[in-house]
Amino acid sequence: MGTFVIIKRINGYYKYEFASRKGKPIFISNDFELRFECEEDIEFLRKSVSALFFMKFKSKNGKLYFKIILNEKEIAVSRKYTTQFLMEKGIDEIMRTIVKSEVLDFSLDHNVFPPAEDVFQ
Repeated sequence: MGTFVIIKRINGYYKYEFASRKGKPIFISNDFELRFECEEDIEFLRKSVSALFFMKFKSKNGKLYFKIILNEKEIAVSRKYTTQFLMEKGIDEIMRTIVKSEVLDFSLDHNVFPPAEDVFQ
């Protein structure tokens, strides 16, 4: 099952990623100024899963990716894929698991890892 992960960027904005059951990011949202906007967008995305449109692209170096469009607005961009099959597999995972996926919020805990001097003494 996929998982939404909310994080705070260095620039102070928030974003969420949707990761596969193996932990690999499938797509990354646009930036949000406030954390609760991420939560609202995730809920809106879940409720509107049947209206999602996946616009597919090919990058200059030949990698494949897609943008998720909802109500004529781009809401997220996928990671890069090497094959059409893997990209379709990512889209399938979104459609199958997005409604029941959990939300993990790592935006408040800035010290996920201990200081380096504590680890490498």
